[in-house]
Amino acid sequence: MPTSKSNSRVIGITLGDPGGIGPEVVAKALSRPTVRRLARFVVIGDEGACTVPHSPAVSRHLVDGLGAGGARIGKTSVVNGRAALQYLETAVELLKARRIDALVTAPVSKEAIMLSRSTFIGHTEFLAEAFDNEEVGMMFVNGPLRTIICTRHIPLKDVPKTVTTEAVLTAIRLADRALKTHFGIRRPRIAVCGLNPHAGESGRMGTEEKQVIAPALSRARRGGITATGPFAADTLFIPSRLSDYDCVVAMYHDQGLIPVKTLAFDSVVNLTIGLPFVRTSPAHGTAFDIAGKDLADPASMIAAIRVACELS
Repeated sequence: MPTSKSNSRVIGITLGDPGGIGPEVVAKALSRPTVRRLARFVVIGDEGACTVPHSPAVSRHLVDGLGAGGARIGKTSVVNGRAALQYLETAVELLKARRIDALVTAPVSKEAIMLSRSTFIGHTEFLAEAFDNEEVGMMFVNGPLRTIICTRHIPLKDVPKTVTTEAVLTAIRLADRALKTHFGIRRPRIAVCGLNPHAGESGRMGTEEKQVIAPALSRARRGGITATGPFAADTLFIPSRLSDYDCVVAMYHDQGLIPVKTLAFDSVVNLTIGLPFVRTSPAHGTAFDIAGKDLADPASMIAAIRVACELS
């Protein structure tokens, strides 16, 4: 249950891509009295896309991102992408002005935003740059299951050269700090995946475990962090093994997210760690194929809102 301080917090919620399911899942989530009682909310988006129910707990910060034409429902478009980016930029302004205490972001289409801003990588990188934080991470949370990925949205072919000792050590340190700060775990237990099948099998399937990951683990332990591994990823995500750890550090996106989403797709939450505020998001995308059809399930958005309230 959220703490009492959650009720005094103001949570900003961006609508994401207005042509996707973001506006729908935000409206469905905030239509529930149990959600509205968690905090006060400011929904950031265009008036046409902002269909949240009127309530003393919910206000709107309107942005004229779409102009007169409106959203392109169910499509990737420069208009939608530009609007989604403006919602995010407005959220940054509100955070810096301390008008909101935490941020929940509905899904965006990176492709759509990149039509007008080619340098956009994702929410995590955008917020890190906006707040001048070099060390940030994506932690996926579902109750006691928490996973952080060492590398984020990069091609698979670039993963081996990006998984450096410093990158692994940074991920371990971020996880340790977040578990202590956000979750109140005094001595976090962190499991670290290998990069290769069978964690390299003593060098027969790759040497990154010995040459890159093991040195990061040694440095983390010398710094007082309880981190073990590297483990074979294909057997680490078994529930009976996960119970021994507070967090898993995966080496790349799909290594960590496939098991997480398989185990808890509807309730998993993306928590950005390393920022000076709490930012969460549902762990699904824009779902253009069902946008505008009243088919979207708000479960992951509700989970993201709850985590933001509990941690802020």
